Amino acid sequence: MTQRADGRSLDQLRPVTIERGWSAQAEGSALISFGGTKVLCTASFTNGVPRWLTGKGKGWVTAEYAMLPRATNERSARESIKGKVGGRTHEISRLIGRALRAVVDTKSLGENTIVVDCDVLQADGGTRTASITGAYVALADAIEWGREKGFVAKKATPLSDSIAAISVGIIDGTPMLDLPYEEDSRAETDMNIVMTGSGKFVEVQGTAEGAPFDKDELDALLALGSKGCADLTGLQKQALAGER
Repeated sequence: MTQRADGRSLDQLRPVTIERGWSAQAEGSALISFGGTKVLCTASFTNGVPRWLTGKGKGWVTAEYAMLPRATNERSARESIKGKVGGRTHEISRLIGRALRAVVDTKSLGENTIVVDCDVLQADGGTRTASITGAYVALADAIEWGREKGFVAKKATPLSDSIAAISVGIIDGTPMLDLPYEEDSRAETDMNIVMTGSGKFVEVQGTAEGAPFDKDELDALLALGSKGCADLTGLQKQALAGER
């Protein structure tokens, strides 16, 4: 049997923690850890929408992703200092926003805007999947804050479902769940899976980095991703059921 670097089973998540309400200032927040990967997700609630949505009776949810200079082994320059945001950052920001909007009824949200910032404090693989998973918790709390303040109708249900994401991959011919950097950097196939709490797929990003993969391997990866997202959904529910 293939032995993983950290001794986990092939279908086992790294230790996951969700510290809900980590930021005292934000309307919703969560510090999420997938093993050595740590992401601070903060949701900011604003009454009102962008000009292009004004008067349409709909709200807006979007996200921004960034990696702190020492999130990795070597310091990287801040993109704000460079004067432009990199393609990877744009792509991940858009992915997080799409994932969140997949479970948001913008009419029920009303003409309100929620921006979720996902800042990677420490990176060890799976930063985008941790961001999506933590962002949902922050978003849920921001919506409840808006309800308490009267910006969201008391009986409205802006969230149709929950959303979570996890990485899977094939290393040395073996499908595995939740890859740290050590595994991700040498994966023959790398895939990110985004799913709702009810078990529906929102997005699947998969690439053969080395050898192409066949349908049986794809099915194995999707099964692993489904299990991982279901486990994360349970942890999200536990976090949201606790005290802020």
